[in-house]
Amino acid sequence: MTFSRFITLLLAGTLFFCSTTTAEFQPPVAEIHPHILSSATERRTDNYYWLRDDSRQDPEVLNYLRAENQYSAQVMSRWSDLTNTLYQEMRLRQGEHTESVPYELRGYRYQQRYLPGQDYAQYLRQPVGGNTVWQTLADASQRAAGKKFYQFGGLEISQDNQQMAIAEDTQGRRQFAVSLRNLTTGRWQNDVLQNTSGSMAWSADGNYLFYIRNHPQTLMPYQVYRHKIGTPVAQDALVYEEKDGGFYLGLSRSASGDFLIILSSGSTSSEVHLIPAASPLAVPQRFAPRRAGVEYYLDHYRGQFFIRSNLHSLHFGLYQTARITGQWQTLIAPDDNRDLENFALFRRHLVLQIRSQGRVQLEQIGREDHKTRTVPFDEESYMAWLGSNPSPETDKLRYGYSSMTTPTTIYEWDMATGTRTLLQQKPVEGVDPANYASQRLMITARDGVQVPVSLVYRKSLFEKDRNPLLAYGYGAYGMSMDPAFSASRVSLLDRGFVFALIHVRGGGELGQQWYQQGKLDKKPNTFNDFIDATQALAEKGFGQPGHLYAQGGSAGGLLVGAVINQAPALFHAVVAQVPFVDVLTTMSDPTLPLTEGEYEEWGNPAQPAAYQTIKSYSPYDNVRPVAYPNLFVTAGLYDSQVPYWEPAKWVARLRAMNQGNSLILLSTEMAAGHGGKSGRLNRLKNTAQEYSFILEMDKNNNNRSLRF
Repeated sequence: MTFSRFITLLLAGTLFFCSTTTAEFQPPVAEIHPHILSSATERRTDNYYWLRDDSRQDPEVLNYLRAENQYSAQVMSRWSDLTNTLYQEMRLRQGEHTESVPYELRGYRYQQRYLPGQDYAQYLRQPVGGNTVWQTLADASQRAAGKKFYQFGGLEISQDNQQMAIAEDTQGRRQFAVSLRNLTTGRWQNDVLQNTSGSMAWSADGNYLFYIRNHPQTLMPYQVYRHKIGTPVAQDALVYEEKDGGFYLGLSRSASGDFLIILSSGSTSSEVHLIPAASPLAVPQRFAPRRAGVEYYLDHYRGQFFIRSNLHSLHFGLYQTARITGQWQTLIAPDDNRDLENFALFRRHLVLQIRSQGRVQLEQIGREDHKTRTVPFDEESYMAWLGSNPSPETDKLRYGYSSMTTPTTIYEWDMATGTRTLLQQKPVEGVDPANYASQRLMITARDGVQVPVSLVYRKSLFEKDRNPLLAYGYGAYGMSMDPAFSASRVSLLDRGFVFALIHVRGGGELGQQWYQQGKLDKKPNTFNDFIDATQALAEKGFGQPGHLYAQGGSAGGLLVGAVINQAPALFHAVVAQVPFVDVLTTMSDPTLPLTEGEYEEWGNPAQPAAYQTIKSYSPYDNVRPVAYPNLFVTAGLYDSQVPYWEPAKWVARLRAMNQGNSLILLSTEMAAGHGGKSGRLNRLKNTAQEYSFILEMDKNNNNRSLRF
């Protein structure tokens, strides 16, 4: 398509934007340019491959995306009052001034605060044991000033408390720049470490900062470098390089402070190298060689290494050894009914985060008496996690808790006495949790498997068979989507919606077996679970047929994309956030970020069986001439995880094949990546836009009147 023809198309389209009805707004039409994609299996034609521009600078592509944005903005302007109302509600509930619970580390107390009207936090500290004024370590709002995108990736303080490193992303591609500050003088150094993953750790003496550089093509974290304070970045030394494109690096410090931990992670295996924190020039030493299908993750405290691993089972156990090359002794044996997700080390206790029957349990084990005590939780359906516990020299455990009707809460658990103290519950203005009900159901899928579903709704507005239903799912990478509170979601519940979190196979909610049943050749189970659960919820009266809605992001966008190909009449409207929908083409291109590292999740299309499996469900490849539901699709121009062209191509093909009159919108953030707009307030605007789309689609569905 020539640039002049595109401008003609764009101008012609804008003639319709003065209309007052959605039907008269005409979307841009992507031209067809057949492109042949060859593989060992077949030759495919992709008519919209031209929308891919790795440089993000092609004027024809950018203008097409802007035309899509203009079309979406014009259509959605019809309900802009609703969008603004939702945003104001969400902003009020969030609160203008919020602050975290302070934690103590090496003689200082640390906290982050959001000030009224600010998108980003201040990061502060003060000496323990006095009323000294808080010192501002970094003001993210000031550092974000004038930038279209900003993400604060974290900070690390040296053990002598004199040096600080912070990581910042100003494009949205998870390419973090690391800046250094001397906390004694307050001066920022001129040198900035570019193109890092944001993962970093200090040597014991504070003279060296270890950090990870990303690969220039795939953006995978693959090299550990050592920077000496006060020397040019050009003199930084390469410490370790990961040669396998399917693995990525992480960097941390052990609980003891004795070791820097270099973690190489693949989808189903991992490997650790160690550097003594007091010997920063030492060559990294491998703890145990990587083995296919074996993962291990370790920490160190009081002369002992503690290793969480699936060495002997599909499920994880906990092991211990005093030496890098020593024999592992079993502390917690693998259990088919329990999954060890995490652990924390303390002076007198070992704390385990275990998942059993889809719920997290926190257990403490005495180091000397070996007595076990379980932290009690008050609800049947909830989310719990180990909190910030930077110092092991304590008997106090911090953990987080939430449910669909309980806002995020931070507790302190006294492991010596078995008592808990409420430290903070996030305030939610104008919301009484008692007005809402939450349920946990088990739905039988088509193959007889029981699929968990978490529900929440406003009690006074629930009427069996009469409420609209929003179903949300993810189902990938073994990640658990636990039932947690959402202040934004209240805007839907207060308008009569039932919200369902469907825990489909492919997630980790029911342990490693649940994950294994929803990946590779078993991936179709993920989509079947979502369809079957939604239909069952409607049959049970939790959603009115014709008023069913779906939402999913990233791999969850793949989920809803595959679902509407299989069951296009099930949902009236769908929100797909940065959806991974061009699976076959992306997984066939190892030059793209993440591809090689995801072969063990989706399969390698170079293998004929994997190729056919992926092709059977890839949303873009399975668009067909049927009536599709209304769709609101989002993308990020600088997204390094799901490139913007995937949702753009998908929308173009959906419009070309759609046999109905549904509304299909594409909104691309032109200065953001995978997470959408940056900043706490801007993110609320995204959510308000998505929810207003769903509400408007339902409002105009058979003239059904919702409770505004």
